[in-house]
Amino acid sequence: MAPLPRTLQRPGAALRYADSGGDGPPVVLTHGAGMDHHAFDPQVPPLIRAGYRVITWDLRGHGDSLLARPVRFTAADALADLEALREELHLDSPVLVGHSLGGGLSQAFVRAYPARAAGLVVLDATWNAGPLTRFESAVLPLAAPLLALIPAFRMPRLMAKASAVTPAAIAATEAVFATMQKQRFLDVWRATVSLVDPDPGYRTPVPLGLIRGERDATGNIATAMPRWARAEGVEEHVIAGAGHVVTLDAPEVTSAALLEVLAAIAPTTPATP
Repeated sequence: MAPLPRTLQRPGAALRYADSGGDGPPVVLTHGAGMDHHAFDPQVPPLIRAGYRVITWDLRGHGDSLLARPVRFTAADALADLEALREELHLDSPVLVGHSLGGGLSQAFVRAYPARAAGLVVLDATWNAGPLTRFESAVLPLAAPLLALIPAFRMPRLMAKASAVTPAAIAATEAVFATMQKQRFLDVWRATVSLVDPDPGYRTPVPLGLIRGERDATGNIATAMPRWARAEGVEEHVIAGAGHVVTLDAPEVTSAALLEVLAAIAPTTPATP
Protein backbone atom coordinates (compact mmCIF):
# COMPACT_ATOMS: atom_id res chain seq x y z
CA MET A 1 0.00 0.00 0.00
CA ALA A 2 1.18 3.53 -0.73
CA PRO A 3 2.52 5.40 2.32
CA LEU A 4 0.73 8.39 3.74
CA PRO A 5 1.68 11.28 1.44
CA ARG A 6 2.64 14.08 3.82
CA THR A 7 5.24 14.42 6.58
CA LEU A 8 5.36 16.55 9.71
CA GLN A 9 8.77 16.67 11.37
CA ARG A 10 8.65 16.49 15.15
CA PRO A 11 11.31 16.20 17.86
CA GLY A 12 12.49 12.61 17.63
CA ALA A 13 9.87 11.63 15.09
CA ALA A 14 8.55 12.08 11.56
CA LEU A 15 4.77 11.90 11.38
CA ARG A 16 3.05 10.80 8.19
CA TYR A 17 -0.47 11.95 7.48
CA ALA A 18 -3.11 12.48 4.80
CA ASP A 19 -5.63 15.29 4.41
CA SER A 20 -8.59 14.87 2.09
CA GLY A 21 -9.02 18.65 1.91
CA GLY A 22 -12.30 20.38 1.20
CA ASP A 23 -14.43 22.91 3.03
CA GLY A 24 -16.32 20.50 5.24
CA PRO A 25 -15.92 20.15 9.01
CA PRO A 26 -12.49 18.65 9.73
CA VAL A 27 -12.36 15.25 11.37
CA VAL A 28 -9.08 13.85 12.75
CA LEU A 29 -8.96 10.05 12.97
CA THR A 30 -6.47 8.64 15.50
CA HIS A 31 -5.83 4.88 15.59
CA GLY A 32 -5.09 2.58 18.51
CA ALA A 33 -2.00 1.07 20.12
CA GLY A 34 0.15 -1.01 17.80
CA MET A 35 -2.09 -0.27 14.83
CA ASP A 36 -2.01 2.40 12.09
CA HIS A 37 -4.27 4.58 9.95
CA HIS A 38 -5.52 1.55 8.01
CA ALA A 39 -7.76 0.76 10.98
CA PHE A 40 -10.03 3.52 9.61
CA ASP A 41 -9.79 2.54 5.94
CA PRO A 42 -13.47 1.48 5.75
CA GLN A 43 -14.66 4.72 7.33
CA VAL A 44 -12.68 7.28 5.31
CA PRO A 45 -14.60 7.07 2.00
CA PRO A 46 -18.07 7.39 3.59
CA LEU A 47 -16.91 10.36 5.66
CA ILE A 48 -15.51 12.12 2.59
CA ARG A 49 -18.69 11.39 0.62
CA ALA A 50 -20.70 12.91 3.46
CA GLY A 51 -18.75 16.15 3.06
CA TYR A 52 -16.17 15.93 5.84
CA ARG A 53 -12.54 16.93 5.57
CA VAL A 54 -10.80 13.79 6.81
CA ILE A 55 -7.33 13.74 8.33
CA THR A 56 -5.67 10.38 9.00
CA TRP A 57 -2.24 9.93 10.53
CA ASP A 58 0.07 7.38 12.08
CA LEU A 59 1.18 7.93 15.64
CA ARG A 60 4.95 8.18 16.12
CA GLY A 61 6.55 4.74 15.86
CA HIS A 62 3.45 3.29 14.17
CA GLY A 63 2.83 2.52 10.52
CA ASP A 64 4.54 5.04 8.24
CA SER A 65 5.58 7.38 11.07
CA LEU A 66 9.16 7.08 12.29
CA LEU A 67 10.47 7.27 15.85
CA ALA A 68 14.17 7.91 16.22
CA ARG A 69 16.26 5.73 18.50
CA PRO A 70 16.69 5.91 21.47
CA VAL A 71 13.50 7.99 21.80
CA ARG A 72 10.71 6.00 23.45
CA PHE A 73 6.99 6.36 22.94
CA THR A 74 5.17 8.41 25.58
CA ALA A 75 1.63 9.69 25.87
CA ALA A 76 2.93 13.25 26.39
CA ASP A 77 4.81 13.19 23.09
CA ALA A 78 1.84 11.69 21.23
CA LEU A 79 -0.46 14.35 22.67
CA ALA A 80 1.97 17.08 21.60
CA ASP A 81 2.08 15.50 18.13
CA LEU A 82 -1.70 15.73 17.84
CA GLU A 83 -1.58 19.42 18.74
CA ALA A 84 1.27 19.99 16.27
CA LEU A 85 -0.75 18.32 13.52
CA ARG A 86 -3.74 20.52 14.33
CA GLU A 87 -1.55 23.61 14.09
CA GLU A 88 0.17 22.44 10.90
CA LEU A 89 -3.18 22.08 9.15
CA HIS A 90 -4.66 25.26 10.69
CA LEU A 91 -7.59 23.35 12.15
CA ASP A 92 -9.41 25.73 14.47
CA SER A 93 -11.80 23.19 15.96
CA PRO A 94 -11.74 19.71 14.44
CA VAL A 95 -13.84 16.82 15.64
CA LEU A 96 -11.46 14.30 17.21
CA VAL A 97 -12.29 10.67 16.51
CA GLY A 98 -10.12 8.15 18.33
CA HIS A 99 -10.03 4.38 18.61
CA SER A 100 -8.53 2.67 21.67
CA LEU A 101 -5.28 4.55 22.47
CA GLY A 102 -6.44 7.16 19.93
CA GLY A 103 -9.60 7.56 21.97
CA GLY A 104 -7.56 8.03 25.13
CA LEU A 105 -5.35 10.63 23.45
CA SER A 106 -8.37 12.46 22.04
CA GLN A 107 -9.92 12.58 25.52
CA ALA A 108 -6.66 13.95 26.95
CA PHE A 109 -6.51 16.56 24.20
CA VAL A 110 -10.02 17.82 24.89
CA ARG A 111 -9.27 17.87 28.61
CA ALA A 112 -6.12 19.94 28.04
CA TYR A 113 -7.42 22.14 25.19
CA PRO A 114 -11.22 22.24 25.34
CA ALA A 115 -11.45 25.28 23.05
CA ARG A 116 -9.49 23.56 20.27
CA ALA A 117 -11.97 20.79 19.41
CA ALA A 118 -15.52 20.91 18.12
CA GLY A 119 -16.36 17.45 19.38
CA LEU A 120 -15.06 14.11 20.62
CA VAL A 121 -15.96 10.64 19.33
CA VAL A 122 -14.45 7.70 21.20
CA LEU A 123 -14.45 4.18 19.83
CA ASP A 124 -13.57 1.26 22.12
CA ALA A 125 -11.53 3.18 24.68
CA THR A 126 -11.94 3.42 28.41
CA TRP A 127 -13.24 6.49 30.20
CA ASN A 128 -10.04 8.25 31.24
CA ALA A 129 -11.69 10.42 33.89
CA GLY A 130 -14.06 7.76 35.15
CA PRO A 131 -13.90 6.30 38.67
CA LEU A 132 -12.14 2.96 39.01
CA THR A 133 -13.25 0.04 41.14
CA ARG A 134 -10.76 -1.41 43.63
CA PHE A 135 -10.20 -4.32 41.28
CA GLU A 136 -9.56 -2.04 38.30
CA SER A 137 -7.14 0.07 40.32
CA ALA A 138 -5.24 -3.06 41.36
CA VAL A 139 -5.12 -4.62 37.89
CA LEU A 140 -4.24 -1.52 35.86
CA PRO A 141 -0.54 -1.36 36.87
CA LEU A 142 -0.14 -5.07 36.12
CA ALA A 143 -1.12 -4.87 32.44
CA ALA A 144 2.32 -4.07 31.00
CA PRO A 145 4.27 -6.48 33.27
CA LEU A 146 1.93 -9.31 32.31
CA LEU A 147 2.28 -8.50 28.61
CA ALA A 148 6.06 -8.52 29.03
CA LEU A 149 5.86 -12.22 29.97
CA ILE A 150 4.43 -13.15 26.55
CA PRO A 151 7.13 -14.30 24.07
CA ALA A 152 7.57 -11.76 21.28
CA PHE A 153 6.78 -14.26 18.52
CA ARG A 154 3.43 -15.10 20.12
CA MET A 155 2.29 -11.57 20.93
CA PRO A 156 0.89 -10.45 17.53
CA ARG A 157 -1.41 -13.46 17.21
CA LEU A 158 -2.55 -13.39 20.83
CA MET A 159 -3.21 -9.66 20.78
CA ALA A 160 -5.04 -9.88 17.45
CA LYS A 161 -7.35 -12.63 18.69
CA ALA A 162 -8.02 -10.64 21.85
CA SER A 163 -8.80 -7.51 19.81
CA ALA A 164 -10.86 -8.67 16.82
CA VAL A 165 -13.46 -11.37 16.24
CA THR A 166 -13.91 -11.77 12.49
CA PRO A 167 -11.27 -13.72 10.53
CA ALA A 168 -10.48 -10.78 8.24
CA ALA A 169 -10.08 -8.33 11.12
CA ILE A 170 -7.96 -10.79 13.11
CA ALA A 171 -5.65 -11.29 10.12
CA ALA A 172 -5.33 -7.56 9.43
CA THR A 173 -4.72 -6.78 13.09
CA GLU A 174 -2.13 -9.53 13.48
CA ALA A 175 -0.25 -8.28 10.40
CA VAL A 176 0.06 -4.74 11.73
CA PHE A 177 0.92 -5.85 15.28
CA ALA A 178 3.74 -7.95 13.83
CA THR A 179 5.45 -4.85 12.44
CA MET A 180 6.14 -3.42 15.91
CA GLN A 181 8.92 -4.65 18.17
CA LYS A 182 7.85 -5.94 21.56
CA GLN A 183 9.66 -3.29 23.61
CA ARG A 184 7.99 -0.47 21.70
CA PHE A 185 4.61 -2.12 22.03
CA LEU A 186 5.12 -2.31 25.80
CA ASP A 187 6.02 1.40 25.84
CA VAL A 188 2.86 2.14 23.87
CA TRP A 189 0.80 0.06 26.29
CA ARG A 190 2.28 1.92 29.26
CA ALA A 191 1.42 5.18 27.55
CA THR A 192 -2.17 4.02 27.09
CA VAL A 193 -2.47 3.16 30.78
CA SER A 194 -0.92 6.48 31.79
CA LEU A 195 -3.82 8.35 30.20
CA VAL A 196 -6.23 6.96 32.80
CA ASP A 197 -6.66 9.87 35.22
CA PRO A 198 -9.81 9.55 37.33
CA ASP A 199 -11.76 12.70 38.11
CA PRO A 200 -15.37 11.66 38.81
CA GLY A 201 -16.63 15.25 38.66
CA TYR A 202 -15.19 15.96 35.21
CA ARG A 203 -17.57 16.15 32.25
CA THR A 204 -16.58 16.44 28.60
CA PRO A 205 -16.83 20.13 27.62
CA VAL A 206 -17.58 19.43 23.95
CA PRO A 207 -20.22 17.28 22.22
CA LEU A 208 -19.45 13.62 22.84
CA GLY A 209 -20.10 10.39 20.93
CA LEU A 210 -19.40 6.87 22.20
CA ILE A 211 -19.12 3.72 20.09
CA ARG A 212 -17.94 0.22 21.07
CA GLY A 213 -18.07 -3.34 19.90
CA GLU A 214 -20.52 -5.56 21.74
CA ARG A 215 -17.83 -8.22 22.25
CA ASP A 216 -15.01 -5.90 23.29
CA ALA A 217 -13.30 -7.66 26.22
CA THR A 218 -10.32 -5.29 26.42
CA GLY A 219 -9.68 -3.88 29.89
CA ASN A 220 -12.76 -2.33 31.48
CA ILE A 221 -14.20 -0.79 28.30
CA ALA A 222 -17.36 -2.91 28.32
CA THR A 223 -18.28 -1.62 31.79
CA ALA A 224 -16.66 1.82 31.77
CA MET A 225 -18.23 3.10 28.55
CA PRO A 226 -21.83 2.46 29.67
CA ARG A 227 -21.06 4.26 32.95
CA TRP A 228 -19.57 7.12 30.95
CA ALA A 229 -22.63 7.37 28.70
CA ARG A 230 -24.95 7.52 31.73
CA ALA A 231 -22.79 10.13 33.48
CA GLU A 232 -22.66 12.38 30.40
CA GLY A 233 -26.26 11.76 29.34
CA VAL A 234 -25.32 10.57 25.84
CA GLU A 235 -26.20 7.51 23.80
CA GLU A 236 -23.74 4.64 23.65
CA HIS A 237 -23.68 3.03 20.22
CA VAL A 238 -23.00 -0.70 20.70
CA ILE A 239 -22.08 -2.52 17.49
CA ALA A 240 -23.49 -6.04 17.55
CA GLY A 241 -21.04 -8.91 17.09
CA ALA A 242 -17.95 -6.67 16.93
CA GLY A 243 -14.89 -6.81 19.15
CA HIS A 244 -12.37 -4.19 20.18
CA VAL A 245 -11.32 -3.36 16.60
CA VAL A 246 -14.86 -2.34 15.79
CA THR A 247 -13.86 -0.42 12.65
CA LEU A 248 -12.67 -3.62 10.97
CA ASP A 249 -14.95 -6.18 12.62
CA ALA A 250 -18.12 -4.38 11.50
CA PRO A 251 -16.99 -1.70 9.04
CA GLU A 252 -20.32 -0.74 7.48
CA VAL A 253 -22.30 -0.60 10.72
CA THR A 254 -19.51 1.29 12.44
CA SER A 255 -19.33 3.79 9.57
CA ALA A 256 -23.08 4.36 9.82
CA ALA A 257 -22.87 4.90 13.60
CA LEU A 258 -19.94 7.29 13.18
CA LEU A 259 -21.80 9.29 10.54
CA GLU A 260 -24.86 9.47 12.81
CA VAL A 261 -22.75 10.80 15.69
CA LEU A 262 -20.90 13.28 13.47
CA ALA A 263 -24.15 14.56 11.97
CA ALA A 264 -25.24 15.58 15.48
CA ILE A 265 -21.87 17.17 16.32
CA ALA A 266 -20.86 18.78 13.03
CA PRO A 267 -23.55 18.51 10.34
CA THR A 268 -22.52 19.08 6.78
CA THR A 269 -23.90 19.05 3.27
CA PRO A 270 -22.92 15.81 1.51
CA ALA A 271 -20.28 16.17 -1.18
CA THR A 272 -21.26 15.70 -4.81
CA PRO A 273 -20.58 12.08 -5.89
